[in-house]
Order: sequence, then structure tokens, then C-alpha cells
Amino acid sequence: MVAVNAAREILRRLHDVMAGRTAAQAKLNQVVKIVADELGSEVASIYLLRDGMLELFATQGLAQSAVHVTRLSMGQGLVGTIARSREAMSLAEAKAHPDFAYRPETGEDDFHSFAGVPIVRRESAIGVLAVQHREPRDYAEVEIEALQTVAMVLSELIHGAGLVDDAQAARARAANSGPARLNGLKLVDGIARGQAVFHQPRVVIEHTVAEDTDAERERLVTAFRQMREQIDSMMGQAEFTGAGDHHDILETYKMFAYDEGWARRINEAIETGLTAEAAIERVQARTRSRMRSIDDPYLRERLTDLDDLANRLLRILSGQLSTAAQMGLQGDTILVARNLGPAELLEYDKRHLKGVVLEEGSLTAHVIIVARAMGVPVLGRVHELFAQVAEGDELIVDGGNGALLVRPAAAMIKSYQAMRVLKARQAEQWARLRDLPALSKDGHSIALMMNAGLAGDAAALDLTGADGIGLFRTEFQFLVSATLPRRERQQALYSQVLASAGARPVVFRTIDIGGDKSVPYLSGDNEDENPAMGWRALRLALGRSGLMKVQARALLQAAAGQTLRIMFPMISEPWEFAEARALVEAQKALIVRQGHALPTEIQYGAMIEVPALIETLDVLLPMVDFVSVGTNDLTQFLFAADRANPRLADRYDWLSPAILRVIRRIVRAARDADVPVTVCGEMGGRPLEALALMAIGVERLSITPAAIGPIKAMVRSANLAPLAEAMNLWLDAPGTNIRTQLQTTATLQGIALA
Repeated sequence: MVAVNAAREILRRLHDVMAGRTAAQAKLNQVVKIVADELGSEVASIYLLRDGMLELFATQGLAQSAVHVTRLSMGQGLVGTIARSREAMSLAEAKAHPDFAYRPETGEDDFHSFAGVPIVRRESAIGVLAVQHREPRDYAEVEIEALQTVAMVLSELIHGAGLVDDAQAARARAANSGPARLNGLKLVDGIARGQAVFHQPRVVIEHTVAEDTDAERERLVTAFRQMREQIDSMMGQAEFTGAGDHHDILETYKMFAYDEGWARRINEAIETGLTAEAAIERVQARTRSRMRSIDDPYLRERLTDLDDLANRLLRILSGQLSTAAQMGLQGDTILVARNLGPAELLEYDKRHLKGVVLEEGSLTAHVIIVARAMGVPVLGRVHELFAQVAEGDELIVDGGNGALLVRPAAAMIKSYQAMRVLKARQAEQWARLRDLPALSKDGHSIALMMNAGLAGDAAALDLTGADGIGLFRTEFQFLVSATLPRRERQQALYSQVLASAGARPVVFRTIDIGGDKSVPYLSGDNEDENPAMGWRALRLALGRSGLMKVQARALLQAAAGQTLRIMFPMISEPWEFAEARALVEAQKALIVRQGHALPTEIQYGAMIEVPALIETLDVLLPMVDFVSVGTNDLTQFLFAADRANPRLADRYDWLSPAILRVIRRIVRAARDADVPVTVCGEMGGRPLEALALMAIGVERLSITPAAIGPIKAMVRSANLAPLAEAMNLWLDAPGTNIRTQLQTTATLQGIALA
């Protein structure tokens, strides 16, 4: 059995080899001799990747005439199997294994037992280190770990000598890993192709052998302290202080972060002579090996958390804390992440960001709203994502089918190109409807407005033929800014949007931050156990009246000489609307005193997304000029279902009678009060759901620009009057499956739902 002292001796001797000035081949010859000596094995061999084949580069114990002669393809023989799977192998009787491939030129006839480990660089196998014994025997776990430690050092030596380059290794991995299909949840529809880029890139370990083990231990202690402080800080943030999945995840993180057993195993690896980074990678490799052998999904998830925490520790040690956005995208990119916040997504270059794949994610999280505004397809809840995808892998995101194609074959790429052509033709058909009204077959007119939030979004008005901007999310400017945007910057943005819209109406929603749309310069306000229902949106704005006063002045001055439509979010009771309106009116009076021009008219609106407000519509409606129903928040509050919780992402149906009855009630009350009502949110951008809204009397939608074409096509193919009659019957009949009924009726009518 190899003890820690023996492992340390191996690394000491390897360090001397690496420090020497001999040629790379001579160093490899020395390495196999050291391994054979220290492990007491009759054979030690190194196979390296060359031109897509695994070539015997050095051996102690096999025929020297086989060096640079014996070659195996990926997946061929025991060596090829190890390289393809990137997993260690230990056999008491090698010839009994079904993958054993006999090579007579090596002279290995007399050897029975075999153990081998992959030599890995940037998550790609670049070779194999193997030992053999004449007598059948079982290899101890510490012996396999010693081989894996040597393989890590060999990776550094091989890369430094230029024997195998990273590009060659990546090509070989792609060629031999084969295509794969991973299923997920469609969060933003669309199809995209690009190279995988991790939002938080994995750290590449360049130095494996320690110069000073005491210094490495001290570096590890410092890194652990910083990591624990980060976890404690995250635990203290408002969005994680209450019960729920986020809290449970962080509790697991904290448990691992303070696990003395994990820290001890890393320290033991340092004792063998590894750097702190290499020691973490050594222990992490063992964790990944255990992950692959565990069937229990809960245990696998916990080990995945530990793997993620190890990556965090590596980033702290190496100082590589930047995200891919900060380092810059170089080409067509599919971003891969566990999860993302809306501000993080907005940091990426839209020219290169083609799609996003998340291990978590939910349909109505704000990052998805941002992605939809950016026109970026998103696939979420993709299991085994980081186990199956490596940086640089070619990916195809097929949002419509909820699929991620990894390293697609030529036939898959051809199919993707055909789908792109089909979608382009479909887009052309919708474009032909641009200048036509959204008028149903039986003469019902529907106003199709678009949602926006970025400076360039207003250009989509002309491209889509939208009737205006029904929801301009002013918080996007705050999310992308490192500091609080000054009034001049806000005013410039609003002026630009109004100029682009021309005579078409624009509804500005006042700042809606907090919850999952936090900004660092206002983080001190976030002290809620449930941030979605806490200090956010209008509550935060009124609580920090200076913030809202600045925004009000920016809006008033930007709309000078025009109509200003301003809407307040997340109102719970009518008095909140009255207070917000009074604040704007006070700023209007201030501007008059300062001698500045004012809007010709100011229209005030309220978002209906808190169920309590529905009970006071008789008080609210006489106070407002218009209302908008925010279906995303209304749904989560009505069902008490956190929209950021991936387990609840598809639990509740927008065509549930509960949702449709509530919206019908709002529509009827607004109609009686002669107040225009618009529905904005994900629900209105889906053809079948939008059809249901129209059937309960909704005549105005504000949706993503990409949805304007398909919704207009749907409207122009429908007879709404008979649908309205049917919908009222369905809603009043207990137990009716409205989705099924509506889908069947739409099919019979020939309504376009594509």
C-alpha cells in the first residue's frame, strides 16, 4: 500500500525530473521508472494522444521496440477505454475484461493485473498512465490515487513540452465523446447554435508540484476563510434568509464549507507535495468519480454542490473571479450556467450571445424576461449539464423542443440549418402582416403593444408593426449600471425612446427593483425573508422617495410637449397609487417653478398584480387613466408559488380557471368604469393563452416583440365571438379542462397557433 510518505517521495522525484534540462522524451522515460519503482510494479507505461491516436510514448517493463509503434484509438483496448471515459480502471485479471486488446509487440503476455488512470488537460483526456503486475492482484485505493496524482503532474509536463496541445485534446474529446441530447424546460423559444462558454469558467491548473508545502497549506487556509465568509455573507442576504430552496442549497454549501473532513483530505493531498490548487483538483476528481457511481439523485445533487463549491475555492486561490462576460465573448456563444440573474445576463455582448442553457431556471424569473427582451433562446432545468458539456463543445439549443444537442453530428447540424430556414420563412410570413391590423375575422380589433426596456428595443416598433410600447421597464437601465443612474442619463434614455416611438404611445413603468432584480448600490434595503413579496418595486421607490423623485423629473422633462404615460408597479392598496401620483405631481410643480416645459398631458396607470388590489377596484378605477394586468406576478401571488423556484416552474397552468376568472373579473370592472385594460406578461405572448385572454374580453396586449407576428396571425385567423360564449360556459362549469377545450376549438376553427 502506498502511504502519504511514499506519494510525497514520488512527487519529490518528479519535481527533480521536471526541473531538469533533459528532453521531454527523456523525462517521460524517467517518470515511468519512478512510478514502477515506487509502486513496486513490473510495468509502468505512458500513452499520449497524437493525431487522434493513443501512442505508447514511454514504458518500463514492456518491450522498448513498441515505443512510438503501439497505437490505440479512443475506446480501443483498456487504455482507449480509460481515455474515452476519463475514469480510472483497476483489474486483477486484465485479459478477462471485454475491452482488452492484445498487442503482441509489447511483450505483455506474462502480465495479469492492470491499473490505469487518464491524463487530463482542460477536461480532455490527453493520455493514459498505466501499471501492470505479473501476479493477479487488487489495487488499493491509495495506489490509484497515487497514479492520479502522477497523472496530474504529467499533464503539466506534457503541456509544457508541447507534446499535446489544448486544441488537439479538445478535438479528440469532441470526436470521441460523441453527440448527446439533453432535455430541459423551454424558457424562451428559439433555436441557436454556438460554442459552449461557462458563465464562471473552470480554473486551469498550471502548476501541480509545490515548492513549499507550508506555504500551500497557508494559502489553502486563507482561501477557505474567504470562501466561508462569502457563504456566510450570502446566507445573510435577504433573498436567502427565509426558508426555501435557495436557503436549503446554501445550508448545504455551508455544511460542506465547514466540513473538516473535506479540508483534511485536501491538506493530505498537499502533504504529498501538490500545490493547493492541484490538491483540490485531486480531491475533486475523487468526488466526481463517486458522483458517477451513485444512482441516488439526492446524493448526486449534494455531491454536485460539493463540486461547485470546490470550483469556487479554486477561483479564490487562483484569483480567477471574473465571469465570461467580463472576459468578453469571441464568437457565436451558448452560455452555460447553473443560474443567472438579470443584471448578469445584460453584461453579455448581444452580438455574440446566441443562447443560454441553465441547470436551474424557471419560466417567469426576471432573467427570463430580460432574455426574451434580448431575443435570446433559453433552455432551463437541464440535468447533468456540467457533467455532459465541456467548454468549447458545439451546442444547438432547440427551445421549441426543449432540447440541447451536444457535439451534434453532421445530420443534426443539417437539421438545425433546415429549421433555421423554416423559421426564417415563418418570420417572413409574419413580416408581411406588419402593416395589417390585428383584426379578427368577425371584426374585433386587438391592440398589440410591445414590451421594452433597453435603448435599442424601440427599433422593433417599426420591424414588428406594434401599436406602441405598452410596458417600458425602466429598471433595466438600473440593472446594467454599476452605480445609480443620474437624472440626466435617465432623461436621455426616455427621450430617445419617445423619439423612436413617434406618435405611438409609450407606457413607462416606474422602477421595479428588488426581489430577484437586486442592484448592488441599493442592496442595503433588501431585508426580507420573502423578497418577491417584500421591499421591492413601488414600496422601495416610495421608501426611498429621492430615487422616485429623480425618475419622475427625468420622465416629465423627457416628455415635454408630449403625452406622458406613467405606470406604478406592485400596488397593493389604492392609497399607494395616490401617494405615488402625488409625488409625481409635486415634481411637476417643481419643474413649473424652475421654468421648464411640461408634457401636454399626463396619464397615470396602475399595474394589477397583487390580488388584494382586485378587492378594491371600485376605489382604484376612478383614480386611474388605465390599468395593466401583470400576469407573471399575479400568477405567483395567486398560487403562492415562487416563480424563481424551478420545482414550481410548470406546476400551475395559465389557463387555470382561477387565473382566467380573476382576469375576467378585472376586465369587466374596468369596462364598467370605462378604463382601458392591458395584459402584459408571458401569458399574452403565447398564442393559445392570448386567445383565451381575448375570449374573456381582453382587447389590449403588451408582449415581447418576437410575439407580435404570431399573435397577429392568430387574431386574423379567429372568430372571437363564438369563443367568448364558449369560454364563459367553460369558466362557469366546474372541472372543465380549458386548455383541452380551447385547443380543440381552435383546431376546428383553423386558428393559427404556430
